[in-house]
Amino acid sequence: MPERRLQNAALLICDIQEKFRGAIWEYDKVTTQSAAKLGPLCSELSLASAQTAQPTIDKTAFSMCVPELTAQLPSTSETPSAIIILGIESHICVTQTALDLRRRGHDVYVLADGVSSCNPQEVPLALARLRAEGVVVTSSEGVLYEIMGDAGIAE
Repeated sequence: MPERRLQNAALLICDIQEKFRGAIWEYDKVTTQSAAKLGPLCSELSLASAQTAQPTIDKTAFSMCVPELTAQLPSTSETPSAIIILGIESHICVTQTALDLRRRGHDVYVLADGVSSCNPQEVPLALARLRAEGVVVTSSEGVLYEIMGDAGIAE
């Protein structure tokens, strides 16, 4: 019987907000950070139809691992969750979130083609650090096929 490779996966979208559009390198290629100051999610991300209990969590911490998020994540005592992260900035919020989730026992995937920073030189440095810390750095296409696992799945 066909089986998915990644079970119990969650997608975290980090700080993709309108105010960052002009500052982030290749912004159009790629949660909110203090929405009152930095504005709403970018218009391309319509989360209204997302199947989630809380699509947007406002935060002032650089890591997305705030109580509102961690309360929604499954316990790692039985099986670690696969947490997929994309967003900005790769060397700040994405890195701190990924490291915090690894410390909590989750399997963390960062999409190399889904992260960026104001300074393009920060991206490869952040991805190298994350690899060294045990985070899986992959592509959006690669992770989609890992989630699917088998072409025999009827979806």
